[in-house]
Amino acid sequence: MTTRRRAVKKARKAAKRSTSTKKAAPSRRMSPKAALSTATSARKTVKQRVAAMAEVPMEVSQNDEGLQSLLDVLRNQEEPVKVRLAALQALQAANFSVSSFGSFRGEYFAALRKVALDPDPELRQRVLGVLARDKDGFAQKKLLEGLQHPEKALVPPEKALQLLSYDAHAEAYSIARDVVSKSTDEPAKRQALRLLASDSTAAPIFEKVLRDKEEFAQNRQISASALQSLKPKRLQVHAREMLLDDSEYDDIQATSLTALAQFGDDDAVAKDEALLNSVDRLSSKASPTIKRRARRFLSKHRR
Repeated sequence: MTTRRRAVKKARKAAKRSTSTKKAAPSRRMSPKAALSTATSARKTVKQRVAAMAEVPMEVSQNDEGLQSLLDVLRNQEEPVKVRLAALQALQAANFSVSSFGSFRGEYFAALRKVALDPDPELRQRVLGVLARDKDGFAQKKLLEGLQHPEKALVPPEKALQLLSYDAHAEAYSIARDVVSKSTDEPAKRQALRLLASDSTAAPIFEKVLRDKEEFAQNRQISASALQSLKPKRLQVHAREMLLDDSEYDDIQATSLTALAQFGDDDAVAKDEALLNSVDRLSSKASPTIKRRARRFLSKHRR
């Protein structure tokens, strides 16, 4: 090997050892006081502050001064949104993990209600989510108001309906019914159907959506799932009728097969020649997925 080649090989080995040493070097963690100082300092970069927020330990959050400094960052609209979001996450962790947070809880939720009206949409949505999961009356009122008066909405309608589902009640159900019957906003309509799945009086709505061939398949499938919980016998009736309907869509017939296979009356199905003959036709003429389901169905029920 020439002197030059030996030198190159030696340099490569040295570089490899250096890289390995750098990777193995332990990272330095900030002290609790330093982490809080960095997290709340406007002189630090956003990246530094967000990283420090994640390192603010519970012992710092156990005193009113530490909690108050995080809350000040969250409330301050002059602060970068990423830093405010990181402060929110740190406060949430303290709320769940710190026993002494109780005395601070009132001020914390008062601040959240204020930030729920913030100009930044991401921060509004995150804060409203925290409040809604806690079944906060202020958040529920604002979410309902936004659905009734779109110009006052703090979040998109589908998100408002999702957040209301944490504590669904009569007024939310009423608005969800209006969305299903009148709205052309498909994501909102789907979320309204999901919310109504916990309304024991909503079965007729799901029956109507399920049988409407003009509806999106996802809405019909949500309706089938809701009916299984609310009125399982009615779902069995509809599933049978949709399997007998040669003009029904494949994906809905697949849903119907699943419903009858898993929840139907096995003895009644085994005696239903019209149904079995219809499924038999599907087993030879439908899409490959439905063919497989139809054949499994027949192997279980045909005697």
